[in-house]
Formats: sequence, structure tokens, C-alpha cells
Amino acid sequence: MAIIPQLELFSWEEIEPLGDLERLRLVLEHLPDEALMAHLEKSRGHGRDDYPVRAMWNSMLAGIVFQHPSIESLRRELSRNGQLRSICGLRAVPSAAAYTRFLRSLMEHGSWIESMFDELVKALSEELPEFGRRLAMDSKAIASWASRPSKEKKEDGRRDLDAAYGVKTYRGTREDGSTWEKVVRWFGYKLHLVVDAQHELPVAYTVTKGSRSDVKEGHVLLDEMEKRHPEMLKKAEVLTADRGYDDSKLLSRCWDEYGIKPVIDTRRMWKDGEQTRLLPGHTNVVYDEGGAVYCYCPETGARQQMSNGGFEKDRGTLKKVCPAKAYGITCQGREQCPVAGGVRVALAVDRRIFTPIARESYKWAKEYRYRTAVERVNSRLDVSFGFERHTIRGLRKMRIRCGLALCVMLAMALGRVREKQQERMRSLVRSVS
Repeated sequence: MAIIPQLELFSWEEIEPLGDLERLRLVLEHLPDEALMAHLEKSRGHGRDDYPVRAMWNSMLAGIVFQHPSIESLRRELSRNGQLRSICGLRAVPSAAAYTRFLRSLMEHGSWIESMFDELVKALSEELPEFGRRLAMDSKAIASWASRPSKEKKEDGRRDLDAAYGVKTYRGTREDGSTWEKVVRWFGYKLHLVVDAQHELPVAYTVTKGSRSDVKEGHVLLDEMEKRHPEMLKKAEVLTADRGYDDSKLLSRCWDEYGIKPVIDTRRMWKDGEQTRLLPGHTNVVYDEGGAVYCYCPETGARQQMSNGGFEKDRGTLKKVCPAKAYGITCQGREQCPVAGGVRVALAVDRRIFTPIARESYKWAKEYRYRTAVERVNSRLDVSFGFERHTIRGLRKMRIRCGLALCVMLAMALGRVREKQQERMRSLVRSVS
């Protein structure tokens, strides 16, 4: 049977060529904001309605779509762009004070933004069959508009009392074998994300101070997904992350509780120049920190890396095959070798090193490449959603701003998916008629 690859129902590359007004239309038509609008209108009661709630909300969304770094920048756009005012439902440009009051109101209703995000994730999982099967986790540094902590501890809106210093260290190896290290420091916050690695869309997030540990927040993200999207954890097959999430508890939890295969890079933690360790229960089998397993020839003492034989789910073991049998190489001590028939390595030997997908396998390397999806989402937040240049101070405001940006991202994707499917249905009807 000829196998035809399934076409992708959505790719973010479809959004990038669209103009700002078309993007805004997608957001306004597909963002599930009716419940929030009704609640805000009820909260306003019979007070002054110079600037209607829905019009203010639409203009805030327009500020995100049009990448305005500040409210004043948005107000200037509204002042000169009558078409945008009309789309938002505004007759006049709201004052800066009106936006300040509206933003304060939104900060008091942060849970409603989170509910919108959850509703969008659920809608996309219904529209995209593969949505949530491959997940990627990472954190993004977001500097506060304040450059440093203030000595004054009284909150007055002009200083950031919530931000903290954060540090990220990146290490790697050059082609010539030399190592490099890059240290990034900032004063501000972290956006912790879990994204669908195939469609490059967020499925869970939290916002914390910049000093928060990635590993600790990784557990919080899983808790949030279990509470808000348990069906997605059941669907997920693989979770990728960089070595900042290398933690035996997190790795064990992914597989033991959710059946998700963790593909997380390891930190080099063995001390005193230790290169290998003896595999328990064997005299001539060792393993290294990268997960490779080696056997020693009983005759010559030569070392060879054992081949991967797959994962035995019911046993919780990785099969390792004799290299002479797998590769056809000559081994003088094969007849008397105690592991000529292969070995089983239990994940319990070291949960950091041994995972359901063998670390030194081609499959692990292939799955780990999906990790870059979350880096591309982080990049879009900077470039397309204004986090490279912003005027945000305070944790509550940062949470609202991050939540809105992620909701806008998902609403664009949902709108594009639904409208593409309608176009396909219309083309089918035309072809039949």
C-alpha cells in the first residue's frame, strides 16, 4: 500500500504573511471573550460609558496585534487610523487614564484570561488531531521595564517590587572540541511554557520572578496541565526540554504518572573525572552519563558499545544487544562472554540517565530536535508580540500581558484553521456540483 504523508492542517507560517488588519479580524472573530465582556460590563454597572468595555478591549487586542510597545503608542495609532477606531468600535481615542483604569480592571480578572486560554487550547485540540502529542518545555527571560530593584518599597506604579534577578547559562562544544559558555543575566521575570512542538502553539504557561528554578516550575506546569487539560496529558507521547530540566523526579513523573516519554538533555554531574560506572549485576558491562552501555571482551579487554534493542514497557527495561551479534564484528571472547545474549538495563538503575527512549539512539536525537519549537515561540513573543520592547512593571501586569499575547496567538491559529477547513469544504462542494 502506498503511504501518503498527512498534510498539516496548520502552520504558523500561514499567519506571518497576513496583514495586521487581517490578523486582528481573526482575533476578534475567534477569541472566546464574550463571558469576560459580559462580566466587565456588569461590573461597570450604570457608570459613565464614554468608552465602552468592548471597544476598549478590542483596542487592547489591536495594540498587541499591531505590536505597540506602550499605551501612548497605541493611542497615537488610533488617533491617525480611523479605520482601526471603527473596527474597535471607538468614536474617540480613549485617554491614557481610561486605559490605566481598564488595565487595572483586567488585572483583577486574571482568572478570566486563563479560562480563555484554556478554552482556546481545548478548541484547537478538537480541530487538530495531532495537537498535544509532542510537547516541548522551556522558560523565557523577560526583563522588567525597571532596570534594578528600588530601595523604596511603597507601591506607586512607578517601580517594580516583584521582579528579581535571573541567570541563564548556556554551554556547548565547538567543532574543534573546545567548549564555550554564555551567561545571560536580567532583572525581571520568566515565562514558563509548554508548547505543541508540531504546530508551535502554547498549551500551558506560568509567569514567575526571574529567580524561579526551571525544574521546580516544570512540575508546576505538569500540575496545571493535569488540572486544566488532563485529556492532553493522556494524549501526549513525548516531552522534550533542555538540560535545565534534567531532574530524576521530573523524568520519572513524566513516564510513571502520564506515560509520556521524556527527551531531556543531561547535565554532566559525575565528579572526580568519573567516565563510566559498572552496571549492577554485571562484571564486564559499564555505562556512561550519556546513557551509552559498553561491554568488555573477556579475552582481550577491548571495549565495544552495545547496540540498542528497544524498550520493554512491561519490564521497564532497555534491551542492549551484543555488538558482535548486532554489527558482525569479531570478538575473541564471545563464547565465554556472560552478556553474549545481551543485557536488560532497568530504568531504575538511574532515572536521570536511562529513559524509555535510549539517549544515544537515533530516535532520541530525532525527537530532541523538536525542542526548538518552543524557542521559535519565544522568538515570536519578542518579535511579533512586543516583548522585546515593552513598558511592563509588576508581576500581575506581566501575567496579564503574557496571557493576552498567548491568547491572541491561539486565536489567530484557531481562526486560520477553521477558515481553511471551510475553504476546503466549499471547494469540495464546487467540485461535486
